[in-house]
Amino acid sequence: MADFLGSVWWMIVSLGVLVTFHEFGHYWVARRCGVKVLRFSVGFGKPLWSRRNRNGTEFAIAAIPLGGYVKMLDEREAEVAAGERAEAFNNKSVWQRIAIVAAGPIANLVLCIALLWAMFVIGRQDYSATLGRTSGMAAEAGFAAGDQVLSVDGRPIGTWAEASMGLTTAAMDRQDAQVRVRDVLENEQTRVLPLSRLPAGFDERQVAVQAGLIWQFWLQPARVESVAPDSAATGQLQSGDLILAVDGQRVDSADQVMPLIQQLGERGGPGMVEVERAGERLALELTPQPSQAPDGKPRWLIGVNFVTDQTAPYDARQQYGVLAALPAAVRETGKLASDSLGMMRRMLTGHASVKNISGPITIARVANASAERGVDWFLYFLALLSLSLCIINLLPIPVLDGGHLLYYLIELVKGSPLSERAMATGQYIGLALLAGLMGLAFYNDILGLVPR
Repeated sequence: MADFLGSVWWMIVSLGVLVTFHEFGHYWVARRCGVKVLRFSVGFGKPLWSRRNRNGTEFAIAAIPLGGYVKMLDEREAEVAAGERAEAFNNKSVWQRIAIVAAGPIANLVLCIALLWAMFVIGRQDYSATLGRTSGMAAEAGFAAGDQVLSVDGRPIGTWAEASMGLTTAAMDRQDAQVRVRDVLENEQTRVLPLSRLPAGFDERQVAVQAGLIWQFWLQPARVESVAPDSAATGQLQSGDLILAVDGQRVDSADQVMPLIQQLGERGGPGMVEVERAGERLALELTPQPSQAPDGKPRWLIGVNFVTDQTAPYDARQQYGVLAALPAAVRETGKLASDSLGMMRRMLTGHASVKNISGPITIARVANASAERGVDWFLYFLALLSLSLCIINLLPIPVLDGGHLLYYLIELVKGSPLSERAMATGQYIGLALLAGLMGLAFYNDILGLVPR
């Protein structure tokens, strides 16, 4: 319940901030162009709070927090008094109308840069792109534990998320990735990860794993939480022990212990388990006890439970001074915009799955998770959402800002506005497209809630 309430709250906060900035962009430029604004609403439906300023604009917060709007004086929507016709939106020049409509997405773009600037000044903590384990095609290509990814296809990498994005992009394009790494001996070299060999229909959200790459911070240390009574570990292992090796084979994470114990049991006889206890390294002799798996096959156990949900300490930080943070924020905005547009292009061409389209449920869950990670991550989330709102609104779909801009560009070319009938037809088409996208987004959201 706490997660649900937190998700709802942070979604409302996020959309409230972004919608307010978006609509303020429309409002501010409209007032500069001499257009009378009747209402500035954050949210839809019945106003919960409203106030009118001296210019006659009603500012309102409405009941449904999933958007907002700026209502301007317009002869196409209602009768306008003769003395106010010069203030009507439809009577402004085409360039003024373009400026007013474009101001909303531009406000979101500016907000994105500002949020990223604040994030870089504070400093965003993250995990480095260091490998903890490799297998499959990654191991065959020479990748090894301890390698730190420096670049993917020439694009500099600072964190594991950037590395994952670069690998995912190459995989969707069915291309092998040129990965520059620094190994444990501080040597730099370029290795080729053959992502073109991934099977058709691979999970785009698990490219690194399917290629055999496990990031170091994913690994859960094999730290003993409890020892079962009358088990093989009774009198030997203790709560808090960190298992380092089993029968001479190194252990980097808890999930490696059981397979190694299974091998030890199948071999027969006792084996040595090396642990770290209170800063001291000990070698303990254990003989796994036989048991039976649910499928009837034999298995061997030592009777320990491991500590779960151990959070690895951050080992990377992106931080700049007040002045240096601005160009860094602009670069990051350009990179995020390029990634977003590239993903949209790949979905249109069939190189990426439409499962990447998300709706309000996913937004709410990510908003809550980002807020829990700290101010730096919540600022990053807001920046990414603001940029997404900018890009989506610029799509040439009627009913969106981009659709209106398309109408005005056509008006510039032909020298006269489109007919009411043509614009009405476009509105219906736009509503149908939006309904389809929203339906797909909700479907993906709900599918994401279903346990797999």
